[in-house]
Amino acid sequence: MLARSVAQNGARAARSLALRTGSVRMVTPAVARRTLVTSAAQRSFVIGTQKLSAQRSFSTSSSHKEIVKVPQMAESITEGTLKQWNKKVGDFVNADEEVATIETDKIDVSVNAPQSGTITEVFANEEDTVEVGKDLFKLEPGEAPSGGASSGDKQSEKKEEKKEEKPKQGKKPKQEEKPKQEEKPKADENQQPAKKSSSSGDKKPAPSADPEARPSPANSTPPPSKPSTSSSSSKSSSSSSSSSSSSSSTKPAAGSREENRVKMSRMRLRIAERLKQSQNTAASLTTFNEIDMSSLMAFRARHKDRILKEKGVKLGFMSAFAKASAMALKDVPAANASIEGAGLGDTIVYRDFVDLSVAVSTDKGLVTPVVRNLETMSLIEIEQAIADLGKKARDNKLTLEDMTGGTFTISNGGVFGSLFGTPILNLPGSAILGMHAVKEKAWVVNGKVEIRPIMVVALTYDHRLLDGREAVTFLVKLKQYIEDMPSMLL
Repeated sequence: MLARSVAQNGARAARSLALRTGSVRMVTPAVARRTLVTSAAQRSFVIGTQKLSAQRSFSTSSSHKEIVKVPQMAESITEGTLKQWNKKVGDFVNADEEVATIETDKIDVSVNAPQSGTITEVFANEEDTVEVGKDLFKLEPGEAPSGGASSGDKQSEKKEEKKEEKPKQGKKPKQEEKPKQEEKPKADENQQPAKKSSSSGDKKPAPSADPEARPSPANSTPPPSKPSTSSSSSKSSSSSSSSSSSSSSTKPAAGSREENRVKMSRMRLRIAERLKQSQNTAASLTTFNEIDMSSLMAFRARHKDRILKEKGVKLGFMSAFAKASAMALKDVPAANASIEGAGLGDTIVYRDFVDLSVAVSTDKGLVTPVVRNLETMSLIEIEQAIADLGKKARDNKLTLEDMTGGTFTISNGGVFGSLFGTPILNLPGSAILGMHAVKEKAWVVNGKVEIRPIMVVALTYDHRLLDGREAVTFLVKLKQYIEDMPSMLL
């Protein structure tokens, strides 16, 4: 009796404990009875495990969604313009796949997915200004949906299927029209014997298959078909002539007068700001000279095939002018210096190294990536570095580090056919060299007139830092090196 009462009390205690914890798992008297056989410590452990299992059976788990923020682009850049969403809500993206493109003052920044998952929400629209560190989109991590293709791939597949179905549907009406057209002559053949049988008593000839050749009945009036057609044609011609005359009288003046207003991109605005700053800050002046390109062109023709075969590099003019500029800058260090300090500047900074900014034209504007330590590089290394930076610029892969810190700039307008021009300073640099197209000219050599390939070069310099003598000296040194390539290389 004592054991039974103790068991009942234990069962009641277990049920009340289960109800208090919010669990609907009931403890039967048999379980309680078995539990009471054990010690008090074991009994508390069993009840605790029952409570834990009840909580597990009712817990719900939700997948963790990651919020991707606008990345840090550079120390000086705090915001940008969201130019394009490459993915939309519901699309699956792989890790490191590009999701959006943000345009800054200098470069375009790609925002990639940190891991594979599905985009569930976006927090900005295209052309919105987004700040660094703000929420950009929400990503639900996970594997690709069944089928292994993203929603974008599925949509493209659906479009392809629709394109394939359209020609099939378009062919069916043509196939159905053919039998109908073939049935018409059969109907005429069936009608002709009927007419023949009805007029069997008549000695008149059978009517011809051609409707125009059939004789008209005597009691019927001749149909005015031909006069009506001629009159209608005359009417139509008169109406068309009147309409043409009226259209010619109301024809608008030749030439379109439409306007198309396009908002300037951040890069274009930044370029405009920098150019205006250069014009307003520096005391710009330009000096010119002419260079005989015979030596350089002969050197290039002699070595370009071998260098291309051995090094995989196309030898052009830029590497030679870059190397010659680095050597001339040693003779005129002020052309590689800059003015810094408060206000308009109170300090001149001279440099022992040459970081060459190369002007590269892209669809979005002019950019100036930098070749570091130009003075230590060979012609082939310079050519390779310029080619790599040019490709990165055209592919919108330049980083901010690629475009900062230039000490001297070269702009080659000759690739577009420019014969003569005055480049504008790329601050904080104090000089910029402008190359132009090569043209054959009459050239006096040792008292004789010869036809030589000539290039006009221009040096725009900051007159606050360089005097005319130094600017002219730079171009003279450059001319000497280019016109005598062996001495430059030695």
